[in-house]
Amino acid sequence: MTRVPLLLPEQASTVAPQVDALLYFLLGVSAFFALLIAGLIVVFMVRFRRRPGGDHAPDTHGSLALEGLWTAIPFAIAMVMFVWGASLFATIRRAPDDALPIHVVGKQWMWKLQHMEGRREINELHVPAGRPVKLTMTSEDVIHSFFVPAFRVKQDAVPGRYSTVWFEATKPGTYHLFCAEYCGTLHSGMIGHVVVMEPAAFEAWLAGQQPGEAEVPVAVAGENVFRAQGCGTCHRADGTGQGPALAGLFGRSVTLASGATVLADEGYLRESIVLPQAKIVAGYQPVMPTFQGLLSEEDVMRLIAYVKSLRANEGGS
Repeated sequence: MTRVPLLLPEQASTVAPQVDALLYFLLGVSAFFALLIAGLIVVFMVRFRRRPGGDHAPDTHGSLALEGLWTAIPFAIAMVMFVWGASLFATIRRAPDDALPIHVVGKQWMWKLQHMEGRREINELHVPAGRPVKLTMTSEDVIHSFFVPAFRVKQDAVPGRYSTVWFEATKPGTYHLFCAEYCGTLHSGMIGHVVVMEPAAFEAWLAGQQPGEAEVPVAVAGENVFRAQGCGTCHRADGTGQGPALAGLFGRSVTLASGATVLADEGYLRESIVLPQAKIVAGYQPVMPTFQGLLSEEDVMRLIAYVKSLRANEGGS
């Protein structure tokens, strides 16, 4: 029999108990001081109310020790909140290196998800239990927000940029997925499910092919887009093209024509595809055309996956 929580959804991820513990601590401290202050107000109102013949209250003098005490105690409590919250925030923001990568694109009014092996889903995400999962997300139109209450994770999907969130589900089951940012008239219908499976069952599901669907790994699909758009004409593996070679580019520091340097991460690669004039690589001319509006967000993500897959000794044409 499944126990229904009284206050919060069930805890189904590794960070959920930590988030709830911090929340209960904040609620407890707030409730304690609210009751303490309200109680003292009532006590002082009764004890020091005006009485007949007592029109003039006696002079009082402050206590340095008392003032220091009621300054130090709230400061110490605030620092506990800050350190605890900052530590939890750092844990939530940095995905483990072995996290399973999945692409997510929000669109009015659906979630489009793709596994690196090629399997695609809409409004439903299958993941294995006991393994970290990293979602790289963006939006095709307006701001959406990927929210799974049982995992205590929520992250905005913003058009024109990438955001990430990760979680590790702890037990198999089906959990609600919502859009937590108003995104239009059918916002309330932008819902789905996260299906957490045993690792063996997930691998079997991932290997299965849906009827009539020819699925290829995302990097392979990205290579197909790369070739179809003629990108290899300029981005030659030997570096002799009009654009820089792409092998080994991801994760490397790039020197720009302005003299500044930038890390070649997902955001930089996306900007270089849709707004190539924004950051010109040193030694190259601003001749690359924009692909904004010509490629879907899924195709841009596939191109980036292909570039990420290229090693320093591999070609890109």
